[in-house]
Amino acid sequence: MEPGELVTSAPLAARLDIPSGPLFFPVTAYGPDGSVDLDTYRTHVRRGVEAGAAAVFACCGTGEFHALTPEEFEACVRAAVEVVGGRVPVVAGAGYGTALAVRYARLAEAAGADGLLAMPPYLVVAGQEGLLRHYREVAAATALPVIVYQRDNAVFTPETVVALARTDGIIGLKDGLGDLDLMQRVISAVRTEGPGDFLYFNGLPTAEQTQLAYRALGVTLYSSAVFCFAPEIALAFHQALRTGDDATVERLLDGFYRPFVELRAQGCGYAVALVKAGVRLRGLDVGEVRPPLHEPAGDHVKRLAEVIERGYALLEEAK
Repeated sequence: MEPGELVTSAPLAARLDIPSGPLFFPVTAYGPDGSVDLDTYRTHVRRGVEAGAAAVFACCGTGEFHALTPEEFEACVRAAVEVVGGRVPVVAGAGYGTALAVRYARLAEAAGADGLLAMPPYLVVAGQEGLLRHYREVAAATALPVIVYQRDNAVFTPETVVALARTDGIIGLKDGLGDLDLMQRVISAVRTEGPGDFLYFNGLPTAEQTQLAYRALGVTLYSSAVFCFAPEIALAFHQALRTGDDATVERLLDGFYRPFVELRAQGCGYAVALVKAGVRLRGLDVGEVRPPLHEPAGDHVKRLAEVIERGYALLEEAK
């Protein structure tokens, strides 16, 4: 496939399964008054696609799905679809309870999204039967393919994932839990009892840090929050993984990703807030995070700048 080629006629699963670059989860831009800044958001999405993103996941975790009104959500998804122009897939978040998740799914469909990332249900800890019913109702609500996000209060047994994989419209599982034993059992169960084309994604925060382990399970797709503010680093890492360039992988893990992950662990909500600070440090004012998240401490932002600088220096050293 040539860069920039339109592939809107291909099924979403086939488009996502092409390992052409990291999966881009853009932040949502806010203006000085706290309202959504669609112009800046468009710039952020456009730059990501031009930098080599394989897909845009709009208004998901990094995009503060939880903080957006339905109207803001639809406007952002529509803006992303317009900017992308069919060059890569646009997948939108959908979550909360079943009724609201269905509403967000339909808003995403109306805005032109190519698929959905189904977030965990709001707050409640449900049994497997209830979770299965929830995601089946979301999948049935639109014609959009659905990726189910496993994390927090939405953790599935292998049997439930087999049932999800057999459900019309559900094409994959994004894992934000990090239980590799469970993931191996899930993959094995679906391989023997489900469809052969089910997709798996590493959805842990800063997924690059764990992607070597996930690749050993056969999971090659992963989300990249780093791509939001340091696309060259994220692309170099993705390329090194794909080509077996272990030296580059280790250099970036040791010199950039591990320090970034350790900094991210210094504050609650930093998986989003620190990423947004990184985008601002790189010259695009996307505003602050909305409550209940909070901005990183000043010394943490200073440290982030140093980590980013070190990451780019590592790329230069490799030339």
